[in-house]
Amino acid sequence: MKKLILAFVFLIGLSASAQTSKELIGKWQLVKWTKNGKEKSIEKHFKTDQVFQVFKENGDFESLVGEESHKAKWKLSKDNSHLTIISVILPIEFTINSFDSQKRVITNLEVGTFEYKKITD
Repeated sequence: MKKLILAFVFLIGLSASAQTSKELIGKWQLVKWTKNGKEKSIEKHFKTDQVFQVFKENGDFESLVGEESHKAKWKLSKDNSHLTIISVILPIEFTINSFDSQKRVITNLEVGTFEYKKITD
């Protein structure tokens, strides 16, 4: 019985990690930003509340802040615990705190914790 339960937990883990990359594809809006335990104003910092991340299947990435657009690449670690955004000069790595098909929370020690919601057009 113990082996059966372990096998079931293992299969659930595999199916969840296999879906992560697929679920990441799409447009995500920044809805909350916390740094050092304090919530930051998205609108005050970015001068808009229209802050998005767009993930494409081929590894292309686009950051949209109001009318500005910045292109990069993205990749997930093999265990889907880290997301790396590769800009022209340097990669930025985020730890994935939680992630499902509608909500994603990621953290970078230098810039803080970001909560995104999936946008369906």
